[in-house]
Amino acid sequence: MDAQAMEDARRWLAEDGVTQVGDDEWTDGETSDGRLTANEVAHAWAGHVFTDERLDVAGRLRLAFGLLDVLDDYWVTCEIRFADRGPGAPLPPEVLWEGYRRRLEAEQVAEAVTYSLWADWFEDRNTSAIAFAEVLGNDIGQLRTDASDGLLLRVGRVLECSGPVSWPTKEETYGIAARLPALHPTLFKGLLSSYHDIHGDLESDAALALLAELDLPAGTEHLTELRTVLVAGHKKHYRNRRAWEEALRTRP
Repeated sequence: MDAQAMEDARRWLAEDGVTQVGDDEWTDGETSDGRLTANEVAHAWAGHVFTDERLDVAGRLRLAFGLLDVLDDYWVTCEIRFADRGPGAPLPPEVLWEGYRRRLEAEQVAEAVTYSLWADWFEDRNTSAIAFAEVLGNDIGQLRTDASDGLLLRVGRVLECSGPVSWPTKEETYGIAARLPALHPTLFKGLLSSYHDIHGDLESDAALALLAELDLPAGTEHLTELRTVLVAGHKKHYRNRRAWEEALRTRP
């Protein structure tokens, strides 16, 4: 989270009479029952950030990230994406992706951040490769020399939601992550989602080789089943659902 961005966002909302009065309670001084949820505030005000003529485009984007920190609501990320894909597109990429990277390295990441990566940026083939590169791929080499706590948090969080990213885009990154045992559990989740996500993507032989490198706790859920379907050459759950069902039935 960005303390300054949060302060700016609260001040911006207050200018319109919107203030927080509880954990998930807000008021605008006009609503009939006097109370709004963070989601309602996000739907009503987040889009207006990008029409505030007092700010330049970068300033609007930073303010939007401040709203995301304050409201912790997925809809704010939707408005950011709409602005990036809309008439005034694109948003300044250095501000956009630094905003994501910074929040992915926070001790407590907003679920809205990882969900938006997975459901919006990674599932869209028009944005998947650049989004993956910006939030992880471009920096993965630092794991060899600078495995800081923040970077490890970011890598793990991106790996977990990277299922929809095309295999050629993420294969090298997966391979580098496999060299750090601390990342093995999240890399396994990435492989699992690459198989199960409706937009997931993997190559069975390459994924099986990576799986063999992972040092995972005994009894890791679905490890045996994933290995079974990959050995059989399956690439995607939705192309042959029976393969997974059979792997479950025949599990030792």
